[in-house]
Amino acid sequence: MEPAVIQILDLAGTCVFAVTGAVKGVRKHLDIFGVTVLACCVGVGGGIIRDTVIGRVPVSALANENYILVSIVSGLVTFATAKQWMRIRSFLQIGDAAGLGIFTALGAQRAFEAGLGNTGIILCGVITAIGGGIIRDVLSGTVPVVLRSDFYATASMIGALIFCILIKFSPPCSLLFIVSAGTVTLLRLLALHYNVQLPAAGYLTRRRRRR
Repeated sequence: MEPAVIQILDLAGTCVFAVTGAVKGVRKHLDIFGVTVLACCVGVGGGIIRDTVIGRVPVSALANENYILVSIVSGLVTFATAKQWMRIRSFLQIGDAAGLGIFTALGAQRAFEAGLGNTGIILCGVITAIGGGIIRDVLSGTVPVVLRSDFYATASMIGALIFCILIKFSPPCSLLFIVSAGTVTLLRLLALHYNVQLPAAGYLTRRRRRR
């Protein structure tokens, strides 16, 4: 896939994730600065962690100011139109699922280019996709979504695993990206539609008590 196309998709994913971060800030009744900070954390946080781990410095978010600018603008626009965003939760969920897929594929691709093995590729794919969300949840004082039985990080992990499997067959970069990102997006949307969740500790405890 052409570098220009990858960057466009990366910026699109950054925008969507930044909006989700800003919406969380609005729901927590933060001021405009707090909302923008959360937008930036989700928009570029995962990529910064990934680049730091693989030794890619300066990190992409700082080497290319467009990432920060997109996050800031997304945060400010979301803050100014908060009431409208609160009414389109389904749209946000679809966008978030697409962003999860895009960032998983991009993270896995960056790790592969850095010469990492399968474990490193999978971890970088997942970190890129969920790292910013974890920072957002910690800053907003809530348990990270990925730790609360939500089929979120698991979808990302499966997509990164598929990336590792397909890369062995040397497919075109565009096909590799579409399949891995599309798989993550589809799994996340199906999980939302059918309310699929991983077993939680409370659920297991309740089962033991019943016995």
